[in-house]
Amino acid sequence: MTARKHSAEAGATRPRRSEQVKDEVYRQMFRLEASRPGAELDLALALLRAWMDAESKPESCEERQWLHKICPICIAMIETAMHPGSPSRSCVQ
Repeated sequence: MTARKHSAEAGATRPRRSEQVKDEVYRQMFRLEASRPGAELDLALALLRAWMDAESKPESCEERQWLHKICPICIAMIETAMHPGSPSRSCVQ
C-alpha cells in the first residue's frame, strides 16, 4: 500500500511542477511590467529554469510548445526594459 501511495504522489508531482514553472515565468513577467528592479534578470532566469525543466522530461511536448510561444514575448519585454528609449522590436510573429 505504501508503494502505491508513493508512486501516485510521484505522478501527481509532474503536473504541479509544470504549473509552478509557468507560474514563476508569469510572475516575473508581471514584475517586469511593473518596472521592479532586477525583474529583467529574474525573468530571464525563470525562462532558463523552464527550458531546463522541459528538457529534463521526455513527455514535455506541451511545455515546449508553451515555451515557444512565451519566449518571444518575454525576450521583447526584457529588451524593451533594458533599452527604454529605443523603438521596440517585435519578436512576436
